[in-house]
Amino acid sequence: MREEKLGILCSGRGSNLASIIEAIERGEIPAEIAVVIADKRDAYALERARAKGIPAVAVVHRDFAERADFERAMLDELHAHGVTLVVLAGFMRILSPVFVHAYTGRILNIHPALLPSFPGAHAHRDALAYGVKVSGCTVHFVDEGMDSGPIILQASVPVMEDDTEETLAARVLEQEHRIFPEAIKLYVEDRLRTDGRRVHILPVAEGGSL
Repeated sequence: MREEKLGILCSGRGSNLASIIEAIERGEIPAEIAVVIADKRDAYALERARAKGIPAVAVVHRDFAERADFERAMLDELHAHGVTLVVLAGFMRILSPVFVHAYTGRILNIHPALLPSFPGAHAHRDALAYGVKVSGCTVHFVDEGMDSGPIILQASVPVMEDDTEETLAARVLEQEHRIFPEAIKLYVEDRLRTDGRRVHILPVAEGGSL
């Protein structure tokens, strides 16, 4: 099993970060969070990390003249903390090919829709506008496209007749908190194999080891 150091990128409250921290504390994910980076100084995710003694850094986009400089500052923090797996937990910026190539095959994202449907920043609004009866969330590897990388895990929820963006988001978020730690666990246990667009999940070997 690989000894993974996670770098968590956030933009807001950090509820998915909290679910990952809890899974690690329960011993479900054999890894450590090496650093939490937020692109907003007031992101509550930073407070969640500091409360647990996890290094937490704000790297704010508007402090840099160029996007490349902003991403280089994030990469410098990730490298300085020895990060081996980047986890986008509510990080609301699209990463450039340069950033993605720096961690090829080692960036996971959670998206609040059943990809490939409704990519982008307004998944709940788009799902309700389209009139779908089922929505959900997706954990996927990050590639150069927008929410287009190979899918690792998905979970579905029903869409109710009286749903708003807020009520649907709350129902989906419960599933995000369940499957995101599970996907990270599968990665850390080296049980994911990508074949083109398909991600195969390897079984646990008899005796509980791979």
